[in-house]
Amino acid sequence: MSQHITRIGVAARYSEAAVFNGVVYLAGMVPERGDTDIRGQTEDVLEQVQQRLLEAGSDKSRILRAQIFLTDIAEIGAMNEVWDAWVVPGTAPPRATMQAALANPVYRIEIVVTAAQKAL
Repeated sequence: MSQHITRIGVAARYSEAAVFNGVVYLAGMVPERGDTDIRGQTEDVLEQVQQRLLEAGSDKSRILRAQIFLTDIAEIGAMNEVWDAWVVPGTAPPRATMQAALANPVYRIEIVVTAAQKAL
């Protein structure tokens, strides 16, 4: 039995999101602007996450898991300030945060989330 997979923002190399069985899988979201500090880049990425979730029939209160990659783990405090203000109270998802070398040296952060769709 074949089940349908919906892909959003399909490019040659990857899709920005895939939806399967009511679960939304986002690609790693990186800043669209590299000329800001970790706070600005975190805000930028979280706006993108929120937009992709809405496109896929979900929202930030339905995030099941988040993975956050920072180029400098010393910036976790500043990133957490932005994250904490963004997360819907009472819905903070399980999360992993780690230091990593990212694909573009101007990126300070990349966030990957998995979320549940809203009931139709």
